[in-house]
Formats: sequence, structure tokens, C-alpha cells
Amino acid sequence: MAAAASTRMGFSSPFACPHLRPPRHAIAARRGPRRDGAFAARRGPRRAGLAVPAAGGSPPTVLVTGAGGRTGQIVYKKLKERAEQFVGRGLVRTEESKAKIGGAADVFVGDIRDPGSIAPAIEGIDALIILTSAVPKMKPGFDPSKGGRPEFYFEEASYPEQVDWIGQKNQIDAAKSIGVKQVVLVGSMGGTDVNHPLNKLGNGNILVWKRKAEQYLADSGLPYTIIRAGGLQDKDGGVRELIVGKDDEILKTETKTIARADVAEVCLQALLFEEARFKAFDLASKPEGEGAPTTDFRGLFSQVNSRF
Repeated sequence: MAAAASTRMGFSSPFACPHLRPPRHAIAARRGPRRDGAFAARRGPRRAGLAVPAAGGSPPTVLVTGAGGRTGQIVYKKLKERAEQFVGRGLVRTEESKAKIGGAADVFVGDIRDPGSIAPAIEGIDALIILTSAVPKMKPGFDPSKGGRPEFYFEEASYPEQVDWIGQKNQIDAAKSIGVKQVVLVGSMGGTDVNHPLNKLGNGNILVWKRKAEQYLADSGLPYTIIRAGGLQDKDGGVRELIVGKDDEILKTETKTIARADVAEVCLQALLFEEARFKAFDLASKPEGEGAPTTDFRGLFSQVNSRF
């Protein structure tokens, strides 16, 4: 069905794309600054993070999309709790989701598949945190007592192609059009393997489409942080040692999971430190009680040397 949707809507298959490549700005930086000086700033003094208001200035405005989701709700709440650092906004898909997180005027309702409907939410922001994702649904009739595995499907026009690729591309394009200073994109580990089980859910190839959106962001020229989270858990954050990696190396270990609250915290911390910019990394945590809870986020981001 995903392939059929691709044909109907005129989108090309991700499998027809070239092999993943380094971000264009990374290639340009290796070759030296352009004549117009576009990359000269990367060779100059290190800049402070985004959320450091000048004396008497107002904090930056940060929009989290997917604010009605389980991780998005935590990010939105954290933004609102840190009013001295951020002016928080949320974007949700329905009025019901807006009501679920309080119904405040700073929560916008829009469809990321429709660029026009998200424009009001993005207008005037300084940073964007993307937490939107297609969600597979279980087909009715599954009986665990009979063994076997449940089957999943995606609703019409809500396949990963439309949500995780086209929807995220729309957000990145909108952010670029107004000169957003940073984009934080939350994805998933497993994207290096096209045969990963998550790709088989509902025949959606969800990790393939997520990876394509990540590449698009890395090539956009916008300052970015790509966080590929491990298995998400509904547990308290701030009590575990966080682990960063690349190329799904963490999936070969026993530490493949992370609390949603920790992912949310890393999203916000990525806005504070220059060390998080123009970087992509896998993120998981050690079991609670093993190691020391992570508090030095500058140090955490400094461990990352991968741009994609």
C-alpha cells in the first residue's frame, strides 16, 4: 500500500536515492570557506548556544511539533517550565490533542502534510524541535492466547512516507524560509538496516523515510542536531547515565533503551551548546544505578564527532 501511495502522490521511493552522503556543508567546510563567507563562521570563535538571551533580551521562541505525543508532551512541558530560557510553542494535529496538553494559545493545530496549515506555528520562531512520527495501529482481532504476532497498518495518507518524509520536509523547508537558527530532529536507531523489523510494520519502511528526512535536514544548511533515540520507555528522566553512539553500534549492546524524559531533556540541552550543532548521534542510557546520571551535557555532545 505504501508503494501505491507513493505512486498516487508523485513521491519517489527512498530506495531510488543515492547512498547516504555527508552533509553538503561538511564537504564545503573541508574544502575551505566559500567566497561569500557562508562557512567562515564555523572557523571562527565558538558561539554560545541558542538559548542565551542577551542582557535585557527575550528568550528564543522554540516550537515543538508532535507536542501531543508522549515524548512531545514532555518537551512542551519542559519548555513552559523554563520560561527564563525559552518561549515555548507546540504544534498538534487535532483540537483533542491541544486540549490534552492544556489548550493554551501557544499550541497550534495544523497538518504537517500541508505546508500552509503549519505556517502560523512556525512564524517568528528561533528554533524547531521535530517530534512528529507516523504511528502504526494494530489490526483488530489479535488474540495473544493463540500465539503468533499481531499485524499492523497505517491509516490512509498517514504512512511514514507522508508523515516522516513529506511532513518533516515541509517543516524543514518552512524553518529554512524564515531563517530558523537551529532544528532538532528526533528519529530512531536502526536506520542503517533496511531490513530492520520496524520497517516491516504495516509495510511502511518507517526508518527508511525517517533517514531520508534526516539527510534532507543535514543537507539544508540549517544548524541541526539529529537525535536517533533507542527504545523509548515511560520512566523518570535524569537518573541514568546517557550513552551516545553512531551507525547503530549501540544496537549491538545491552543498552538499547532510553526514557522519553531523557530524550526530551537532550532536545532542550541541544539548544544550549554549540557542541550539539551540526551533529547526529544515537542515544541510549545505562540501566538505573549503573554509572552516574548525566548532568554534563556539553561533555556529552563533545563525545559526538559524526555529522550524519
